[in-house]
Amino acid sequence: MSVRILVVDDEKPLADLIEIYLVNEGYSVAKFYHGQGALEAIQDEEITLAILDVMLPDTDGFTILRKIRENHHFPVIMLTAKEEEMDKITGLTFGADDYITKPFRPLELIARVKAQLRRFTLYNSHSGEKEENIISIRGLVLNSKTHECMLNEKRLSLTPLEFSILFYLSVHRGKVVSSEELFQAVWGDAYFASSSNTIMVHIRHIREKMNENRDHPKYIRTVWGVGYKIEE
Repeated sequence: MSVRILVVDDEKPLADLIEIYLVNEGYSVAKFYHGQGALEAIQDEEITLAILDVMLPDTDGFTILRKIRENHHFPVIMLTAKEEEMDKITGLTFGADDYITKPFRPLELIARVKAQLRRFTLYNSHSGEKEENIISIRGLVLNSKTHECMLNEKRLSLTPLEFSILFYLSVHRGKVVSSEELFQAVWGDAYFASSSNTIMVHIRHIREKMNENRDHPKYIRTVWGVGYKIEE
């Protein structure tokens, strides 16, 4: 797979360093120090993954993220300058797949990039033993080829990460999927105690978009102390 990564950060030394590490991994890089060039690249180039700084001189990373999510499903990693919980919540709400706080080690960012690419590749391939291209469960229809989700014939606007979570649970419908299994399968990363909270946030967003009753959900059930389940 030819991977082209969009990097947007107005800190030139940092953007240049990120580019060096990505190129060393064999990735192609589209690098910008401002938002306008990045917005044009989104329209003109085939981007596989984006790394966006939140604070930019001419716009902000959230604006670029919203523009990406209008037509694209590729993973987006946000860079935040400080440990701001609101930035993280905003990014997840607008469709970010991951975030990393500055300062960070370049190798940590590379690990996050590889994890997101593994997840994205997994859910755009169809070679898994149990995977199905189209899954239909009581009015919920998911298409793994187009990343489209319909609920009672209405399209749900899910982020790539939300789609992956819902798709994985749907593939394993009838089975309780542990939080650890879900995290490792979707995020492609090691599971820690804090990972459970990350999953809970995304499950909550999915339920909100599905207009699920929090106490009596029709689709995603919480099996306390274990994980999550979608009934057959």
